[in-house]
Amino acid sequence: MDIASVIGTIIGVAACVIVGYMASGGDWAMFWSPKGVIMVFGGTASVLFMAMPMDKLLCVPGYFKRFYFDKGLKPIQVIELMNRLSEKARRDGILALESEVGEIKDNFLRGGLKMAIDGVEPSNIDATLRIEVLAMQDRHKAGKKFFDLIKLYGPGYGLVATLIGQVGMFGGLATADIGHLGKMLAIAVVATMYGTVLANAVAGPIGDKLALRSSEEILGREMMIQGVLSIQGGDNPRVTMDKMIAFLPGPAKGKYLKAA
Repeated sequence: MDIASVIGTIIGVAACVIVGYMASGGDWAMFWSPKGVIMVFGGTASVLFMAMPMDKLLCVPGYFKRFYFDKGLKPIQVIELMNRLSEKARRDGILALESEVGEIKDNFLRGGLKMAIDGVEPSNIDATLRIEVLAMQDRHKAGKKFFDLIKLYGPGYGLVATLIGQVGMFGGLATADIGHLGKMLAIAVVATMYGTVLANAVAGPIGDKLALRSSEEILGREMMIQGVLSIQGGDNPRVTMDKMIAFLPGPAKGKYLKAA
């Protein structure tokens, strides 16, 4: 569970609920507009179906799961794991890693180690693993694209509903029906609110977090590739660790070296 995502969600919901209660005095019905819901959420859904293939849309639950759960190995965890594996390979030979492969939960690293143990050429290992990275990037781009579309077109359909509400309001000026004018104005304002909240409180933050997660995972994959190739090449464990540490930013690198 990603604690930061949970905390952010709780704070965002709490802020909306508190301000909404203060503004409405507990009369939440004033924020409900079936017409606004149909226009904003229905319109945004139509854009998603038009812009993305069905196989990508079927992965939507996975996008939300990825937002709240991050099971990938952190850079420090990759360093520690590769250091342990390189020391064992250096001491007992690379075939000794067969007993370790089954305990590794990361499919990418497990596949790379299997190829190294089987004696596959380094160039083939590198090419195969990088193809997997490219495929992973494509999946991640689809998730980011999904939320970017919501962020872009949600407010747009909110504006469409606003314009429709204004047309209805102006059309009713001749009758001077205050009730009708109020309903049309409510549609205009509430629909804009729906689109704004959908874009800025939901789609935007989730899309940005997924993009960050993608960058972190790509970095971890690159570390694993270099680690596997270093182990297969028979490098000294210290050399393997130095290659891993080189991927870390300055502050994290200094902290890790100090701890080591």
